[in-house]
Amino acid sequence: MCRWLAYSGSPVLLEDLLYKPENSLVTQSRHARLGVEAINGDGFGVGWYATAAETPGVFLSTEPAWNNRNLRELSARIASGRVFAHVRASTGTAVQQTNCHPFRHGRWLWMHNGLIADFPLVRRELALRVDPSLYPEIEGSTDSEVLFYLALTFGLETDPPAAVARAVGCVEEAGENQGIVHPVQMTVATTDGETTWAFRYSSRGRSRSLFHSRDITTLQEQYPDNPTLHSLSAGTRLVVSEPLGDLHGAWREVPESSCVAISGGDEEIRVFEPLRSSRS
Repeated sequence: MCRWLAYSGSPVLLEDLLYKPENSLVTQSRHARLGVEAINGDGFGVGWYATAAETPGVFLSTEPAWNNRNLRELSARIASGRVFAHVRASTGTAVQQTNCHPFRHGRWLWMHNGLIADFPLVRRELALRVDPSLYPEIEGSTDSEVLFYLALTFGLETDPPAAVARAVGCVEEAGENQGIVHPVQMTVATTDGETTWAFRYSSRGRSRSLFHSRDITTLQEQYPDNPTLHSLSAGTRLVVSEPLGDLHGAWREVPESSCVAISGGDEEIRVFEPLRSSRS
């Protein structure tokens, strides 16, 4: 379906995340190990925050990540302490720039791996649930963007876990209204530039892969001769669709039906459960 990464910590060049690791995101765009498809060539996107910027920068393209010269050029010159990156494998919607992740609203970024099952059957019902003031901002045709704007409608900017729970509950209700047995399959990441939230959930209970990095200080102690690890601050964290390398002990699988919240060096994992409209 797709592969993505969410980074926070010491400012790093984008190329250190996108190209240099053994199983970098650009490598995953051609040879994903844990995805449904090995090839994720239906476009890509990168979002990053600059210290003085009110909103994040976003670079999107419909070209495959492995074949984009501008991505290679920019990634060697842009450094950031918070980066979202995504390589896309379409689940049926058009390959166009407005369908590439991450999506942006103000200071918020959002990216998704997975799908809303039989999306054409529920698209209208879900679109009508989006706040009318937000609806004109939807530019593309993906289920991922509609899910983002549902989360914004349900309060993403004030309580992200609750808003995503309500958005997913809304999708499941709409799906069940159409006889769809397992409406939601997702790993999602969203950030306001200060905290990152990542979610792993599916209606079936068998979600796509998702991992988070272990405490960097522990790894620095385990691998005293690894220069890459020792150049990172103690608060550095990564959440990824699949590990960027094979360093033993570096990665932990995010539990099924969970939300990971990362702020600075603090990390919290909590149970994630959709909220239906009768309970919202």
